[in-house]
Amino acid sequence: MTQPTPSENKIYPWIVVGLLWGVALLNYMDRQMLSTMRDSMQVDIAELQSAANFGRLMAVFLWIYGCVSPVAGAVADRLSRKWLVVGSLFVWSAVTFGMGYAQTFNQLYCLRAVMGVSEALYIPAGLAMIADWHRDRSRSLAVGIHMTGLYAGQAIGGFGATAAVAFSWHATFQGFGIIGMAYALILIFFLHENPEAVVARRTNRTRTTSVRGQFTNLLKSFGLLFSNIAFWAILFYFAAPSLPGWATKNWLPELFASSLGRDMKEAGPIATITIAASSFIGVIVGGILSDRWVRRNLRGRIYTGAIGLGMTIPSLLLLGFSHNLAGIVGAGLLFGVGYGIFDANNMPILCQFVSDRYRATAYGIMNMIGVFAGAGVTEILGRWAAGNHLGIGFAWLSVIVAAAIAIQLFFLRPTTDNMTDTEQ
Repeated sequence: MTQPTPSENKIYPWIVVGLLWGVALLNYMDRQMLSTMRDSMQVDIAELQSAANFGRLMAVFLWIYGCVSPVAGAVADRLSRKWLVVGSLFVWSAVTFGMGYAQTFNQLYCLRAVMGVSEALYIPAGLAMIADWHRDRSRSLAVGIHMTGLYAGQAIGGFGATAAVAFSWHATFQGFGIIGMAYALILIFFLHENPEAVVARRTNRTRTTSVRGQFTNLLKSFGLLFSNIAFWAILFYFAAPSLPGWATKNWLPELFASSLGRDMKEAGPIATITIAASSFIGVIVGGILSDRWVRRNLRGRIYTGAIGLGMTIPSLLLLGFSHNLAGIVGAGLLFGVGYGIFDANNMPILCQFVSDRYRATAYGIMNMIGVFAGAGVTEILGRWAAGNHLGIGFAWLSVIVAAAIAIQLFFLRPTTDNMTDTEQ
């Protein structure tokens, strides 16, 4: 397969989205499976019987993932995004395979840390690659479709407990690890970068070839980003919803099980499928709405994101205080739609304030802040779960989301839909 250009092949940008959709699915599926497999795994690994220990195991991934994210973004702005995607997928799939052979809590803990490093390399590179290929009014829809891969992976990961009962948790990790490594090999032949974007990055790299010069440029890029008031607002806008976002990923199955009195092998799929299915709808609706609204008003993407976040506020309150199936599932559906609308517009909003030369770096920093917030809330909710107050913790998160909406609407006022170096 020869490397196409945007002018030669109008379909290939969507093929890129499709190929990366599969990577996104595996990215979330491999990390999500663990959240529903605790019951099966604690039979063999006694430390997992403690909710606090389980929270530590989930959180170490997030702390490592967050620390590596800015570096991952900077690397994606300077090296081949294709090979970062392929390499990270292969490594985290190999780690997933290795988890099937873990026999102690410490082994699982170390493997989750390594997974945090490898998975952190994907999102900045993958989303920047999509932004490279989709430079017109299809950007939010393209990002939104890619995000459905994350939700599909989250939903499939919800069946981890079911697979663990049917086959064993060891075989579940091993099987999905093999699938990921095989898919990485397929991407070598079919995934290509936008040649125009590659040339632009190569030109920027050749201007400074010394190690000291590259380091100076890296510091300059961080300085340029943090001197931008809008970027600070985007950081909070991204980080605040990450608290309930990561809370639902890591603790919603537990909340469903405790609130509804269901076994985890039933509560896990209900929780993850509810969020994933509704988020799928949200990102498509949010992508289409944003791409159309921005043609009439440059703040259209901002308003679309605010609508999505606004929908999560009542859903978090319902998740916190409802104790019946209709209320819990309804809250999950509302949260998923709202969060999906928000998710589809993160990178497109960033593109309005940061040029393509620094986007992966910027998204890496955003990922770090969001994941650190998620790691903190994961550990805190672990302690709340131990005291049977998990629902109250979910309800309090709605206050932080409301603050994020206010800051977003006040500070984010774009002057273009696609920031360039000359405008930065």
